[in-house]
Amino acid sequence: MDQQSLIKIGISACLMGQQVRYDGGHRHNRFLTDTLGKYVTYVPVCPEVECGMSIPREPMRLVGDPQNPRLMTISTKKDYTRQMTDWAGKRAMELEHEDLCGFIFKSKSPSSGMLRVKVYNEETGIPSHTGTGMFAGAVMKHFPLLPTEEDGRLNDPVLRENFIERIFAFSRWREMLTEKCSVGRLVDFHTSHKLLLMAHSRKHYREMGSLVAQAKKMGIREAYTRYQELLMEALTLKTTPKKHADVLQHIMGYFKKELTADEKQELLETIDLYRKELVPLIVPITLVNHYVRKYNEPYLSRQYYLNPHPVELKLRNHV
Repeated sequence: MDQQSLIKIGISACLMGQQVRYDGGHRHNRFLTDTLGKYVTYVPVCPEVECGMSIPREPMRLVGDPQNPRLMTISTKKDYTRQMTDWAGKRAMELEHEDLCGFIFKSKSPSSGMLRVKVYNEETGIPSHTGTGMFAGAVMKHFPLLPTEEDGRLNDPVLRENFIERIFAFSRWREMLTEKCSVGRLVDFHTSHKLLLMAHSRKHYREMGSLVAQAKKMGIREAYTRYQELLMEALTLKTTPKKHADVLQHIMGYFKKELTADEKQELLETIDLYRKELVPLIVPITLVNHYVRKYNEPYLSRQYYLNPHPVELKLRNHV
């Protein structure tokens, strides 16, 4: 199956190499620009610069109540909270027109950090790692289903694969929405994502299947809305070697009559090696794809589980 190309992704501008940080520097991330960048189009955003601050500028931090912090400069104590929040709300609304399929934020930033941003106690000066950057918070609130991640967490191969898998799935969903809503299209989408959903959450897969079956009765637009919520909720849940191994065992059922005894044994042994984390997922997946082509298995050939993202990204090569 062809992968969508040029998926639009929002990104903190400094990760693109733009010299917009408080000290005039950047945090260029080569994986994002040189590798993932071959498959996506970025929409760079620098909250501080776009809301009217200069380069260079006095560094800032979040201060006060972790649930409702203020954005203040460190030395002069200038309060930029209103300026940032007013701009962030407007910018989030503007991003509606970009049809984004994800957003990558700069970790630890008081404006763009997604998780565990430092919020300093005004009396003790001791930080708690409980905050969210003001712009990141505005984006996630405005687009609650949008796949989001931050650069630091993308160094974890599991989190990296999960995020990229989500943006490609979100793109395919968006592509489906360009056509007239119908039960048939929803059934087709659900069918081609069956194994992918099972690898994340069998509970969600069953609930989504029940939803699809009742789509005509409940109303197609309501069904689409609820399906999208469940889709992104399911894919956010992490896969594990056990979950993947269970799906791979399920796949074997489609080859009951085709595989020779030796081929069946080889696949079983390869799945077991993966389950024990002795080989990466790409090993059993490659073998399965070989059998799909060899025996021309039509149902499996349309499963995004076997090709959820470009193989060149090497996301399934880690143990």
